[in-house]
Amino acid sequence: MNRVALGALVVLIALTGVAAAQDYPIRPIKFMHGFPPGGNVDIIARLLGNEMSKGLGQSIVIEPKPGVAGSLAAEAVARSDPDGYTLLVVPSAHPAHGALSRTINYKVVEDFEWISIASFYPFLICVRKDSGFQTLAQLIEEARKNPGVLKYGSAGVGSILHTTVELMGSDTKTKFLHIPYRGEAPAITGLLQGDIDFIAATSGPISARIRSGEFRALAVTGRTRWRDFPDVPTVAEQGIPGFEVISWTGLAGPAKLPGPIVNKLNAELRRAISVPDVKEKLESMGGDPRSTTPAEMRALVTSQFATWSRLAKEANLSIE
Repeated sequence: MNRVALGALVVLIALTGVAAAQDYPIRPIKFMHGFPPGGNVDIIARLLGNEMSKGLGQSIVIEPKPGVAGSLAAEAVARSDPDGYTLLVVPSAHPAHGALSRTINYKVVEDFEWISIASFYPFLICVRKDSGFQTLAQLIEEARKNPGVLKYGSAGVGSILHTTVELMGSDTKTKFLHIPYRGEAPAITGLLQGDIDFIAATSGPISARIRSGEFRALAVTGRTRWRDFPDVPTVAEQGIPGFEVISWTGLAGPAKLPGPIVNKLNAELRRAISVPDVKEKLESMGGDPRSTTPAEMRALVTSQFATWSRLAKEANLSIE
């Protein structure tokens, strides 16, 4: 093929993509996610779907496909046609599970087109109100003196709540005893009952208990202090420079989703989370409603996948 013909083909493909975006969508869109109805990801999917359907002019159907830490839904979307009608509401568990799992059938980053984050969430390292630990530094020092004795709970092996504490242990060369639960709520109950010594919990379900005095927050895992608890220092401020783990929920599609469609969905998501009612509901869940460019979301997923892959190698962590 000569240069003139090749150039004409490139222009034709580009124009076809623009035309597809101008027409898109012409039928209902499906938002898939990998968690049970009524959970954090499901609620965000429905908030986004309800508002984005208004701007896109088509209904958005929410389809939960629970199982294997969200990977069943991720695989289904990765294998779907890249036409913008099957999308994935994806949480930060995606790169963590992908780094630890030996059985996923997709590439964590490359098999998706990344559209935008919708909301960010920090984690809080918490103890019971009657705990003797007043600071994170004290807790880490105790773990150094007595490796593998201090118990922490999580939402299960390979969950972000699990890998966050393991990363903290890896960075400080300390060992904690992991007690997995069937979800975050049972783990919080375990801390309340004194079955474990501490927990890394998402801001939404733990904030009210901190305000009531049931729990004491020792640290926040974000890069900066959290707006709701400005007196709680970051992990990085307490002896682990550069430490940052931030949870998020966003929107993605299958690889090769046309750029104009990605951009249209990105713009619509940005609009949706700026709507006062949507923004207020996301904030009431403990989130920070904030969008990204597709490139920024890809960079975040890539970075977190690298972090969790390093942890999996250093701490010899894996899940089947």
